Amino acid sequence: VQLQASGGGLVQAGGSLRLSCAASGLTFSRYVMGWFRQAPGKEREFVAAIISSGGSRDYADSVKGRFTISRDNAKKTVNLQMSSLKPEDTAVYYCAAKWGDYDTSTTRYTFWGQGTLVTVSS
Repeated sequence: VQLQASGGGLVQAGGSLRLSCAASGLTFSRYVMGWFRQAPGKEREFVAAIISSGGSRDYADSVKGRFTISRDNAKKTVNLQMSSLKPEDTAVYYCAAKWGDYDTSTTRYTFWGQGTLVTVSS
């Protein structure tokens, strides 16, 4: 199984970025997909998740109204559209996959991508 995250970069506060994660080696349409992030010196934290059908989503309170998670099961991709970015959004962003219901805990996710760095300047 491979999860390849991309789309990170440097952006000014208030700007937008779109992260993508391409999956291979798993029956993508059966997995919950999540995005997590880890800032320097901090633990990895939940950002957003979307169920296998794409019909339901969950977000961390810190990103609600600014981030949108979506998926394309035909293309085996999951995206994270980030808007109104803040310096505190600076982190390495990881996509992850799990079987069953979505969950905010990192320990519940089975497969992880390598991460993509997002830096938001003030």
